Amino acid sequence: MSESVRGKLGKFALLSMTFAAVFNVRNIVNNNIELGLSSAPIFLLATLIYFIPFVFIIAEFVSANKNSESGMYDWLKKPLGSKAAYLGSFLYWFVNLFWFVSLLPNVIAYASYAMLGYEYAFSPLVTSVISIVLFAAATHISTKGASWLGKISEIVAYGVFALFAIYVIGALMALGGDHVPAEPITLQAMSPTINWATLGIMCWIFQAAGGAETAAAYLNDVKGGHKSFIKVIIGAGIAIGTMYAVGSLLVNVFVAREDLTYAGGMVEIFTGMAQFFNISESMTGRFVGIVLFVAMFGSMMMWTAAPVKIHFSEIPKGVYGEKTTELNEHGVPVRAAWWQFAFVFVMLVVNGFGSESVQDMMNTAINLTAGTAMLPPIFIMVAYFVFRLKHDDTPRDFRMGTRVQGMAVVSVLIGIFVVSMTASAFPTGVDLVQAFFINVFMTAVFSGIAWLWISRFEKKQAGKGAKLETAKQS
Repeated sequence: MSESVRGKLGKFALLSMTFAAVFNVRNIVNNNIELGLSSAPIFLLATLIYFIPFVFIIAEFVSANKNSESGMYDWLKKPLGSKAAYLGSFLYWFVNLFWFVSLLPNVIAYASYAMLGYEYAFSPLVTSVISIVLFAAATHISTKGASWLGKISEIVAYGVFALFAIYVIGALMALGGDHVPAEPITLQAMSPTINWATLGIMCWIFQAAGGAETAAAYLNDVKGGHKSFIKVIIGAGIAIGTMYAVGSLLVNVFVAREDLTYAGGMVEIFTGMAQFFNISESMTGRFVGIVLFVAMFGSMMMWTAAPVKIHFSEIPKGVYGEKTTELNEHGVPVRAAWWQFAFVFVMLVVNGFGSESVQDMMNTAINLTAGTAMLPPIFIMVAYFVFRLKHDDTPRDFRMGTRVQGMAVVSVLIGIFVVSMTASAFPTGVDLVQAFFINVFMTAVFSGIAWLWISRFEKKQAGKGAKLETAKQS
């Protein structure tokens, strides 16, 4: 690729893209609704025992695969083999198809706050139509490469940083005066109750603190190469984890947990702060709606682009059609991006006609995501364990401790993930048969299809190789 097109991403642009991919203020409210103030220490715990070590793992894989175009396939191939590498990258792309269906209605909700000052309840069909238009726009922009995404992500980062800072300063000013928080900030309130439901919710907290591997898709677009990438990604991990913990601690200063809703929670905590400081609630709601709409749309563009690059840009030629995996001048497989749009288009249409409400539509998508969301990180962790076990002599500039320390850390992470993923797939109070069908059987079916597809390809390649060898001998 031409240096005039690639290699133009600065450190702040990379930080912004990582921030846009990973940090989502909506996660603070959603987990507060589920866990209360105990989500603050759990976020801090997730940062210390998962996100920072996981960032170190990504940094080490990046250091060992300096010329990788997208990351994940190359990381998995050496320790786990080509089939597992294909399956891991496939699941990373596949799970996002359902995530888009759950995210797009939230983007629309924030747009309505921005324009109207409140959430307008569209029908599922209208929501699907608007979602299709938004996703088409995100797909088009995502094919323009890292330079476009970097600029958009910088705008997102400035807006969300400012929004977060305004709330934290406002909350601290109120607490520094005579304001009594809506939910008392006490050790008892912050002490989590460890049960099956909490373990399941922690799965989504781990996901909220994840996404560092997404930025690795743009390694070849970064000024300074892998060394700059490693420094930025580690700094981003620490900053994002801290912001999640602080935000979760202060989220109920103005509004009680039971008064928050999933769709409008971030607007509600800001309008609560506006009421305390005698500021126009309507104007505050519109301002927050604008910032969050831009932030969610920017995050969606990152997640539109990166999984496509991760799955389609490095798999062997011939697994899919040549045009499907062909990269444009920005290193993006454009046709694959539009194939992704086609799949999401179909799911949005089906959801629009088949759902009684937007919430029902989102719940269906979230349930379908639960079974696969944790699998790609587990693939990466298992690959890292094998990498340190069998390939620790691979040259690289960064290592997460000694060989034994690296294997011990990732073993703990794998154990935590397996327990949390199981609790998430089979939450308290659900029909176990239905949960098994959606979160285990369907995941196994799609994984099986992907495995058969790559096995068929490798068998054909082996046959061609055998025929070529026979022709040479004759």
